[in-house]
Amino acid sequence: MPSALLDLILPPRCAGCGAPGALACCSCRAELLREPAPRPPDPPPPGLPDCWSATAYDGAARRMILACKERGRTALVPVLAASVSACVTAWAAGRGVFRGVWLVPVPSARAASRRRGHDPVRAVAAAAARQLCRRGRPAALAPLLRQSRRVADQAGLGSVERAVNLSGAFEVVPGAAARPRPSDGCLEAADVVLVDDIVTTGTTLAEAARALRAAGAEPSAAVTIAATRRRCRVGEYHRP
Repeated sequence: MPSALLDLILPPRCAGCGAPGALACCSCRAELLREPAPRPPDPPPPGLPDCWSATAYDGAARRMILACKERGRTALVPVLAASVSACVTAWAAGRGVFRGVWLVPVPSARAASRRRGHDPVRAVAAAAARQLCRRGRPAALAPLLRQSRRVADQAGLGSVERAVNLSGAFEVVPGAAARPRPSDGCLEAADVVLVDDIVTTGTTLAEAARALRAAGAEPSAAVTIAATRRRCRVGEYHRP
């Protein structure tokens, strides 16, 4: 039985710690929003925009991301989206102005979306846009990118291998404008912000940024729910 249906039938348990009573308890929600801040990889790949994350990819945050992404607990989407909207708000506050944002999800591989039965990053970006709008901050989902070719599984690849694997992997969807044109005009001067679930070496976000720039859209920032901690090998990370 799908996890999303089980969440409706059985008494909920926290996806972060297993405590009964809620899909995400107050403590684990707080861990997801631990500290929205710049968390670029070290060293960052060329072309990576200003990179922010809400928390580190460990503990309850890691378990909740995996529960939504790999185990079908899609009811967690609004919880994870709160991390993205908090990061966007903190990033904009650091600039001293909120002009509105176009949230551009990093596209999932079609095979991965079929296997999972959903596209978690796009769902989180859409929910984050709605949350920002409810707080009076203009935002919209802008699914401008798609994968232009198949790529290998990134797990276990180092930064150089990831860069080779992802080179030229994204493109702007044919027929999509370089910058979306909102019907009400309120977001004509909005910032383009890339959204992903995790930042590891930063090569995925850098490649997505390259594809946007090639179409005439300069991304102002990249925002993720979590950032992996540095491993023992310099410049190398592991993203499950």
